[in-house]
Amino acid sequence: MAKPNGQAAELPLNIDSREELVYLLGEASEIEHGLMCEYLYAQFSLKRSLDEGITPEQFSRIQSWELTMIDVIKQEMLHLALATNLLTAVGAAPHFERPNFPILSRWYPESVQIALVPFGERALRHFMYLERPEGMALNDAEGFRALQHVRPLTGDDQPLLGIPEDWATVGHLYRGIEAGLERLCDRFGERAVFIGPAKAQAVTDVFEWPDLLAIGNLADAARAIEIIVEQGEGARGDWIKSHFGRFVGILEDLLAVQAADPGFDPARPVEPAYVRLPPDVDSGVLIEDRRTARVADVCNALYEVILQVLARYYVHHGETPAELETLARTAKHLMNWVMRKLAPVLTMLPIGPSNPGRTAGPTLEVVRPAFFVLPHREAAWKIIKERLDSLADECTDLGKDPVLGVLADLGGPLRTMAGELGNHIEARAAKPVS
Repeated sequence: MAKPNGQAAELPLNIDSREELVYLLGEASEIEHGLMCEYLYAQFSLKRSLDEGITPEQFSRIQSWELTMIDVIKQEMLHLALATNLLTAVGAAPHFERPNFPILSRWYPESVQIALVPFGERALRHFMYLERPEGMALNDAEGFRALQHVRPLTGDDQPLLGIPEDWATVGHLYRGIEAGLERLCDRFGERAVFIGPAKAQAVTDVFEWPDLLAIGNLADAARAIEIIVEQGEGARGDWIKSHFGRFVGILEDLLAVQAADPGFDPARPVEPAYVRLPPDVDSGVLIEDRRTARVADVCNALYEVILQVLARYYVHHGETPAELETLARTAKHLMNWVMRKLAPVLTMLPIGPSNPGRTAGPTLEVVRPAFFVLPHREAAWKIIKERLDSLADECTDLGKDPVLGVLADLGGPLRTMAGELGNHIEARAAKPVS
């Protein structure tokens, strides 16, 4: 069966157990995480000065596109937080792990691939494809091709384990999750489905997301899903202000600028470049320049610490409200104050002699699945502080290099955040044992 526009009908997802619900919510979290990283990579690749072969007018356009990208990235962070609240609400753990990039379709339905692409027409068409509204027939960007793989064995009975399912769009996935929640609530009752502790959900004002809501029942879950779908693909066909619509607008603007100046390229010549190839990545570009490799390591270490802080915020046990606020504030500042300044430094540095003229794009690596989960409170806080201190030391040392002077400015914020965690650690240690 096909829809009038030629696209195959989107079949309902088969969610008849908590295990399948949690599996697909985990997949939704991975997709939100992956989209956020794709958009970050594109943002970090943008040129940042007139010295990079652009005119003042073109630079103004680039800055406008970056502001739109930042707004979309913040909403993707919100979507990941809401998906995590959904997982927590049904009693599951947060899901921040994901495969390393590029993520081929063997992890997801055949047409879904996630890769790090510099800002430009190809990236925007890929983003539009991933965020397209339900039912819209649209091809992915050049170079992204659905990889055929063996279909899993199926049966009439619901398996005891969570299994992959075919979904065509992000909206299709979330609508399937919503329908599955409704079925489970009809069968078992809302109290039996929403069993997670309310205190384990993100609702803090620190994140500055008015739409970040706690989820305790089916109505809350439906509202969270509606926010995610509306912001991503649009409200039931009205996509102008959605992520999809914003990417359409940027692409039209970019093509107009390039029509006037065919040589205009808004992005630096970046490639996702590894210091060492992760075990789950078959092949990739390796960094040969020592200075670049050190900055790439800092970038990946910073990304890991952000995940450690976010995971501790969700999987907390025994933290006071003030300590939770500190964790939330630390995660926010690491993203806004440090990563946003660090990654563009990396994208201006050379990969090495084997890749002349190419610069290093951040690979945002996951060292090991769930490596960032720190389950014990006292140890977790000490480890996070230790990591922040190490990052501050490395940024200060790298900042002695005239080319990397901006990194010296990152040492101060990192030490301040480490000091805030240290104050909580010392206050705990000073309390008498009851």
